[in-house]
Amino acid sequence: MSSNGLNYRLVIFFIAIVFGVGMSMPTLLQSEKGAKISLGLDLQGGLHMLLGVKTDEAIKSKIKSIASSVKFFGESEDVVIDDLKILENEVTLTLLDGDEEKKLNEMLGKIPGLVVQKEKLKYTLTLSDAEKEATKEYAINQAVETIRNRLDQFGLAEPNVARQGKDKILVELPGVKSQDDEKRARELIAKAAHLQLMAVDEKRKDRASTMSPKEVAEYGDVIVFDAREESKKHLLKEIPILDGSMLVDAKVGFSQMQQPVINFTLNSAGAKIFGDFTAKNIGNRLAIVLDNKVYSDPVIRERIGGGSGQISGGFSIKEAHDVAIALRSGALLAPVTLLEKRSVGPSLGADSIQASLIALVSGFVLIVGFLVLYYRMAGVFAGIALLVNLFLLVSIMALFGATLTLPGMAGIVLSLGMAVDANVIINERIRELLRHGVAIKQSVEKGYENAMSAIVDGNLTLLVSSVILYAYGTGPIKGFAITMIIGNLISMLTAILGTHGMYELLMPFIEKSKRVTFWFGIKKRSL
Repeated sequence: MSSNGLNYRLVIFFIAIVFGVGMSMPTLLQSEKGAKISLGLDLQGGLHMLLGVKTDEAIKSKIKSIASSVKFFGESEDVVIDDLKILENEVTLTLLDGDEEKKLNEMLGKIPGLVVQKEKLKYTLTLSDAEKEATKEYAINQAVETIRNRLDQFGLAEPNVARQGKDKILVELPGVKSQDDEKRARELIAKAAHLQLMAVDEKRKDRASTMSPKEVAEYGDVIVFDAREESKKHLLKEIPILDGSMLVDAKVGFSQMQQPVINFTLNSAGAKIFGDFTAKNIGNRLAIVLDNKVYSDPVIRERIGGGSGQISGGFSIKEAHDVAIALRSGALLAPVTLLEKRSVGPSLGADSIQASLIALVSGFVLIVGFLVLYYRMAGVFAGIALLVNLFLLVSIMALFGATLTLPGMAGIVLSLGMAVDANVIINERIRELLRHGVAIKQSVEKGYENAMSAIVDGNLTLLVSSVILYAYGTGPIKGFAITMIIGNLISMLTAILGTHGMYELLMPFIEKSKRVTFWFGIKKRSL
């Protein structure tokens, strides 16, 4: 300790005060500038949705992808494959040249989970039961990540997207209050964003509106409706040339007529397939299909290299932006359905905030009141440390852009209570030494030294449990855990470093007055 009472502990504590107060002001005053804590769904209102995942569709999508791979293999390796069809959850094909059987078998053997049944040169391809279950599981996990990525790019503050049960997804969107925002968010979540490039059946395209479903299936075709003219039908080859799994980017642009369009880019494998197909089909049409709607079917004039294309369909700028987001974040392997929707009004959130603030202020006043009554000036020091603890907690959460939920508010109140524990241990150790006749200065120094092991053990235990809660918890549980983690670390700074620095600053006055009852709340006969 220096002669004038200033010490490094007090300097660090003062810096913490300035930082805590300064960084917490934007949140406390709700100013437009500066980092602020975002409020969760239960505090500011928003949209709560429970989604179901149609996992059976993911299996159909994988079967169709296998058919596309077989078709591309046959064309690129000059293996003649006839009667390639998709029937429910299987692919059937006939190999015309028996000499190519080994080559085809090697290709099919590289597809994981594929069950191959052969009758001479006729193949039936299905997925094993284990692969079907793995595909369903992957579809659900992929849906969670895809929806989360879409909402992040949409600009919503801290959306909560988590899996619930076997095949359900919980989505919480804080701040979604208007009907337009709600509708747009729901459409973005539900959009499959399944992009396919499909060949037009040039021989029979004029009969699209008159062909029966049985006749369409016999030719290996499908009927797809137009995105702009709902009554218009397109006759397309059932097996797509390629799909959105080969897409790497999608951005909003403008056509020569200044209409919003979506420019997309394919990966190297997709670019090769796209280039080879367009080179062999000059003069034919290529349909660009998004979510089973034909947006355009331009005539191929020349080979298209570079792996890029364009989707135009009379989009508004918002629609084009949302479709581009959906394409970039990836197609949903399985469609999702809305099972439950609940809106949390801002008035309910305001009531929750008010109740939480009452609990926080009441708890703080009662804790500090008890400390002052029991420990006198030592309790005042502890109260100052608690107040700084609160400011630092708010400021650090704001700095990291944390979202505050109702459980998070409970975590703040609880962290204040836990912060008191360190102060109580320190003050009791000091009082024990004073009762045994130890001088004030030595009692304070020894009190902090003796209390350190108990404080570290208690805080370390709380920290480990909070980290586990954060790692394995979801949504509100994470909010509770993060406030406990931050509050736990801050209490080590304020309770140990801050109060110790105050004692060192005022030690000459404390020793001179010899009023241990005033400073520590105990009676001592002599010093």
